[in-house]
Amino acid sequence: MNEYQEFVETIAKKLVDHPEDVKVTAVDSEKTIILELEVNQEDLGKVIGKSGRTAKAVRTLLTAISAKRGSKRVILEIIE
Repeated sequence: MNEYQEFVETIAKKLVDHPEDVKVTAVDSEKTIILELEVNQEDLGKVIGKSGRTAKAVRTLLTAISAKRGSKRVILEIIE
């Protein structure tokens, strides 16, 4: 598990009611890392947030961290 996966997993587990159902999978390509976040169906709204604000905030943090480290672009996808 890479550091981006751990970061997203930690945040997601703090937001949801069913932390045992949180799963983060990384798909690594040449220029990007795609993180796929799966949560319990009941917790989907908590991870996305009102008008997508929570998901956008997590994506912004991932972008900032990857830019600071000069690594690949990181994309977060929330699987429904």
